[in-house]
Amino acid sequence: MLLFPERLHQLREEKHLFQKDLADALSIDTPAYCRIEKGERRAKREQVISLATYLQADKDELLVLWLTDQISIVLSSDKGIAHKALSLATQKYYGNV
Repeated sequence: MLLFPERLHQLREEKHLFQKDLADALSIDTPAYCRIEKGERRAKREQVISLATYLQADKDELLVLWLTDQISIVLSSDKGIAHKALSLATQKYYGNV
């Protein structure tokens, strides 16, 4: 289960918007937006920021969910070494490597 599409759907429904409204805000067609909301297509970072602005949502929250999904997708391709790779990346990020 992807986090970003689920939250995006929730926000859209809370605002009583149609998928077409968000598609128009991103200058894409409705089927393309629908695939983003279903998790079948990945949104671009710029699109996440545009959606946050349009929905008046917390940009950082949406970016964190989006990035978490991106990391999960990449790591799921090789579960055997995913934990080691994530651990090394964390160490590198925090300057322990």
